[in-house]
Amino acid sequence: MGMIERLAAWAGYEKRAGDDPSWAALAPGIGAMAGMSARAAENLSAVLACTGVIASSLASIPALIYRREGDGRTEVSGHPLARITREGVTAAMTWPEFIEHLVASTLLTGNGLAEILRGPGGELAGLRYIPWGMVTVAELSSGRLAYDVSDARGRSWRLLAGEVIHLRDRTDDGLIGRSRLSRAGDALAGAMAANDFARSFLNNGAQPSGVLEMPGVLTGDQFARLREQMAERHTGAKKAGNVMILDGGAQWKASQISPEDAELLESRKFAVEEICRIYQVPPPLVQDYSHNTFTNSETAGRWFAMFTLAPWARKIEAEFARSVFPAGSGLEMELDLSGFLRGDPATRWNAHKIAIDAGVLDADEVRQVEGWNPRAKQEAAL
Repeated sequence: MGMIERLAAWAGYEKRAGDDPSWAALAPGIGAMAGMSARAAENLSAVLACTGVIASSLASIPALIYRREGDGRTEVSGHPLARITREGVTAAMTWPEFIEHLVASTLLTGNGLAEILRGPGGELAGLRYIPWGMVTVAELSSGRLAYDVSDARGRSWRLLAGEVIHLRDRTDDGLIGRSRLSRAGDALAGAMAANDFARSFLNNGAQPSGVLEMPGVLTGDQFARLREQMAERHTGAKKAGNVMILDGGAQWKASQISPEDAELLESRKFAVEEICRIYQVPPPLVQDYSHNTFTNSETAGRWFAMFTLAPWARKIEAEFARSVFPAGSGLEMELDLSGFLRGDPATRWNAHKIAIDAGVLDADEVRQVEGWNPRAKQEAAL
């Protein structure tokens, strides 16, 4: 290490992590797998659908702020974060848009980043989403992370760990998240290969597909002219089904190869299931009904809430507790998943009746669960 580097390290400036592959993956345009960017991965409809259904579902969940006091807790509706969830994280972005962007970035790249905006007195004033492709991460000599951001206008600035919300998928080093798409690169490569084959088949395949047999040997000019005519009239999806006129003793023999015979359709269906496994999304939620029944359709939403949304909601809550709320304040944010877990109206109200009969809830508490005012306040309003 040279003198400049030693002085920089002594002063606490950044220390790059060199050849560590988990850090090498932070270059702009990070691949969800080798040779494929996260944006390219979204060309697979199953990736786009899984990312969209998780991110948009979490964005639609009410965010409530509580202060824990002893064994109980009280909702703090006047907290700045509560105002932000109602009025927007900035003048240009609403809270649902912010959560959707943050979660989608994490699902695709393994990391979602947002700058915490503070007012003159240090109070929370807003949150600014930062696309992960604009970020370069450095590890300081203290072991903390620094985030160097460069935007499209040529501006650059540095943010430290206490100035950002950093939502991460599972990491290899405890610092930087790794995209689950990169962990399942072979499965994604297979899905992309099937997509490419299907596109090539549609773009280049003649229809009907088969072999032309000629009674004699064609000259070079005859062969070239025949090939040109075939390409002009029968190559491409838009020319499928054109009538073929043959003369000179030519015979058409259809080939036996089809997308079904090549198992193209089955491989593409399997690719959807593979991607749903990667994201823990029930296939019916991304419009794959191949194994669907009326019964499991009813339970898919609750399964999705328990095994997909709940873990991500807990991650978001924990990151806000770590980054936004002062240590020891007793403040916490809760993403209320009860709307996803209530079930159909008959099941929900039967559960409410059981809770009232058992003395677990009273009528006003049930009204609060349903999002209604207490009975006395409702009657006073009338």
